[in-house]
This record gives sequence, structure tokens and C-alpha cells, in this order.
Amino acid sequence: MTNAWLMLAVGDDRQHGGNDGYDDNPRYHYRWDSTVPNHARVAVGDVIALWDKRELIGVSVIHGIETGTAEKALYTCPHCGRADFKRRRRLTPACRCNQCEALFDTPDRHMKTVTTYLSRHGQSWVHGRGLLTGKELRAMCESPASQLSMRPLHWEKLRDALFEIAGEEVPLELGGDEHSPIPGGHKVSKVRVRVGQAVFRSRLLHEHGEQCAVTGAAPAAVLEAAHLYSYAESGEHHDYGGLLLRRDIHALFDRGQITVDPASGLIDIAPGLRSYPLYADLHGQPLAVQLRPEHRVWLEAHWLTKRSSA
Repeated sequence: MTNAWLMLAVGDDRQHGGNDGYDDNPRYHYRWDSTVPNHARVAVGDVIALWDKRELIGVSVIHGIETGTAEKALYTCPHCGRADFKRRRRLTPACRCNQCEALFDTPDRHMKTVTTYLSRHGQSWVHGRGLLTGKELRAMCESPASQLSMRPLHWEKLRDALFEIAGEEVPLELGGDEHSPIPGGHKVSKVRVRVGQAVFRSRLLHEHGEQCAVTGAAPAAVLEAAHLYSYAESGEHHDYGGLLLRRDIHALFDRGQITVDPASGLIDIAPGLRSYPLYADLHGQPLAVQLRPEHRVWLEAHWLTKRSSA
């Protein structure tokens, strides 16, 4: 089973009223200590999803955890002794206790010996800006209403959401063992996110609405951003180089079993698919969306690549 964590990283000064904060570099490392709930549960091999409350920053796998000890300054409300208070930047007094509601300028300061932790996760880092919102990430947590800075996350939900956005495989090397299973008995070797795929899909939805280019109106949940060329080879999102396709249509399009005849501009279904009425009925039909000249150029190249040897 793959364990996953949603961890809050809000810049160089990740600070709580009760402590002086942590210096994080989300791309490479994340710090915490034994005053943080769940501090001892995080382990090498766990998936770590870092966020800033607004959106996902990135995803990785922990390949090392460094531990140590340190003297840490802890701060408490001088009235009730609790560490749950907020520092106010523009108001005076400078602090307000969330427990007893007292206002004060200077909290009490105590020193405590703590165990320190630092994750190393730069080897598998995948940038995630623009892929998932804070609301979406909270919904994937074991306790969606949790306010903890390190909270358990359902890996299956995160994995499926990233697959949904990417349209294919997110490079995450899961587990230190090539036989490391995930629920259902499958094995994960790599998951790879296409950078910019979410923006590419959003642009297509804005241009064409909830329309599969081949079959017509369809819910957005089943529409994928299909490149009309090999994105794996180019790694670029070309203007007007994609169309929205229903998932099954997308898979068949990538295999060349569904194409567009450049001479007629009509849908061409490979002979092997025509025994299925669902697809046979599409043969010879026009596309459901208006094409630009750029689309036609890419579709002709697709036809020549997939059907030239037919």
C-alpha cells in the first residue's frame, strides 16, 4: 500500500503562532519536527504532495529522511498558556489568542528539545502548479476538514486525478522495491505528468465547449485533450494542434483506427472497427466541430502517418 501526505509549504516562512516556522524548498526538501502531528508516521517511500493552500505545488516520493535534535522556541498565550494564537501584521496588539480571545503584544517564550526531520525528495519531483486546486486536494485527504500541516492523503485519488489531467501515465518511482504493489494487485513503475496539459485542455473546452470532435456533445468528465500529433516526441502544445475527444475515441485515434480523410474531411473508421455499430455509424460522417486550417494540416499528417501503409 502506498502512503501519501498533503504537506503545507507556504514559502520561506512557514510559521504558526506557536513557533518560528520552517525554511522549506519544496523542490528538494521539507522540514518538520516532533511538535507536528503525524511527525513520526512519514516514511521513506511515501508520496508527498506539497501545496500552498491555493493549489498544488508539486508531487514527489521521499527517498530519504534526515533526523536530528534541536532546541526550539515555542510561544504561548500569556493568559491561557495555549499555543493557538494568531500574529496580526497590521493590528495592535500584535497577537490574538484563538482559545481565550485575549489580545497581547508579546507571547510567552519557552525552549524545548525536539526531534527534527528533513525529507529528501528532489529525485522524483514533478511540478504541479495549475494541476489541482486547494479544494480538490482537501477532498482527497482522509479527513477533508483537517487543519493539520501534514495530513494523510488518499494516494489512489491523487493518482487518478493526475491521470485524468495528463491523459496518460505522472516521473514518480514508487517504493524502493520494483515489486511494490498498490491496491488491486497492480504494480506502479512510473507516473508522468504532461506539463501544461491542464491549460491545454481548458483552452480546448473554452474554444469548443463540451463537444467530442467526433461524436458530438459529451460531459466534460469524459473528454480528453487529444494532440493531433505525437506529443511524446515533440513535448510541445501547438496552437490548434488538439481537439477534445471522448476517452474511447481518443484511444482509437491514437492507434490510427479512427482518422479523418483529408480528401473529404470525413471521419474514417478502420475496417476492423466497422463490425461494432457504435463506431461503424461514425464512418463517413463530418466532424462535430468547426476546424481551422491548422487543424486540417495536423489531421492530414495524422492520416498519412497512420494510414500510409494501409
